[in-house]
Amino acid sequence: MEKLRAPTVGCTKATCGWRAMLLPQLNRQSLYVYGSEMAVEKECIRQLQSGVFVIHPFSVMRSYYIMCMMAITFLNLIGIPMEIAFLDGNSGMIWEGFNVFSDTLFLIDVALNFRMGIITEDGEEAILDIKRIRVSYLRTWFIPDVIAAFPIGYILLFADLQYHNEDNPSKTNKMMRILMFVRILSLIRLARVSRLVRFFNEVEKVSNANLEVVRLFFRILSLFMMIFLLCHWNGCIQYFVPMLEEFPTDCWVRKENLMNATVIVKYSWGVFRALSQMIALSYGSMDAPTNYVEMWIVMVSMVSGCLMYTVLVANATTMIANIDPAAKEYKSKMSRLEHYMTFMKLPPELQLRINNYYQARYGGKWFHEKDVMDTVSSALKEQILMVMCSRLLRNVPLFQNRDENFINAVLLKLEYEVFLEGDTIVREHVPGDRMFFIDHGQVLMETDSYERELCDGDFFGETCMLTKGKHLATVKALTDCQCFSLSWA
Repeated sequence: MEKLRAPTVGCTKATCGWRAMLLPQLNRQSLYVYGSEMAVEKECIRQLQSGVFVIHPFSVMRSYYIMCMMAITFLNLIGIPMEIAFLDGNSGMIWEGFNVFSDTLFLIDVALNFRMGIITEDGEEAILDIKRIRVSYLRTWFIPDVIAAFPIGYILLFADLQYHNEDNPSKTNKMMRILMFVRILSLIRLARVSRLVRFFNEVEKVSNANLEVVRLFFRILSLFMMIFLLCHWNGCIQYFVPMLEEFPTDCWVRKENLMNATVIVKYSWGVFRALSQMIALSYGSMDAPTNYVEMWIVMVSMVSGCLMYTVLVANATTMIANIDPAAKEYKSKMSRLEHYMTFMKLPPELQLRINNYYQARYGGKWFHEKDVMDTVSSALKEQILMVMCSRLLRNVPLFQNRDENFINAVLLKLEYEVFLEGDTIVREHVPGDRMFFIDHGQVLMETDSYERELCDGDFFGETCMLTKGKHLATVKALTDCQCFSLSWA
């Protein structure tokens, strides 16, 4: 991952202070969206001239903020079900303090979303207008975010303080019921899972790394995190429902003698039962449900397991289908070629040579070389050919000590060709218009009076190209050869 760099628009930490952290940074994603460093600098100037507090989607602050919120959200989605199911109101001040901190942070997040710039899928610049940001947020995720950010942690902290300071038994029982209700109500905080999914999508958009690799990595990571959360929640529910019924005598918790077990042991058994039901194994949950509540839990577990399988298989299929498209295209071309050769009833030896040619020419990856060279600029095309062929031209006396512009013009005329072992590249006394440069391979040049082997870096056919006459020798490939040809036409 390349290092983030601030655009040189005259605004640094020394001159702009904290505002520099709100500006877009130069990275692969910002360059991909805006097209050039100059365009990114213009975007910085546009944001500075707006004169309002807006966090740019490609800013340093936005990147660190998303990472922090992802970690806090994931901890919430793990800790909230465990607190409700297993801690039984004895979570301690540390966890209650974390709850208050999380609720505060999510309330701040709701407010900051009114100042977060937006990158649209098809847009070429960020939306930095406060009114447009506000309207977009209010129409989309504002209500779900407010529900998920409801400050249950404050209510629980206040109720706990009242419960521990109350001496009247009747009021104590009443406070216990209120606490239980509030803890159940705190399940609405699990709606923060939608925020986690959006954080993953935003990280994917503003990431400063190889785009396809990052998308694949975060797709896999988010998939496994969602599966883990599903199993985790299911395991907590397995214990939470018997707890609400005050552990009847026929419940699984009493049968496994877990009433006084540690939280880790209870949680492990709960997840074990959940997984046994989700993957449809009787082992771990052999007893039939004792009441309709347990029956519904088992059914929900089985359905969620089916959904988990479906999502996992669908995503795995999509990822596999998108991996190495060039190899898949090559296999598709070869399949059509096989049908063609069979239809034309070509002999097996010729079919084998055709297959070998395709393997030598494309190496198992299908590409259109002409399309690639036609889509790059002339300068890049010259550089590509210079890297591949410059040393070959310098070996020919005809091209030594020549002007650089002349060499570049010749490079643009070269054509890449592949010959298999045993192929006759040129024949003696046959008119020709090309000379060949051997990049890799070995050939045999022969006439009635002599034979000569040529290999990497050698050339042949130059006389025929210059005189537009006939070839003076027959040249055969002794190995698979990769050559470049130059024609006078």
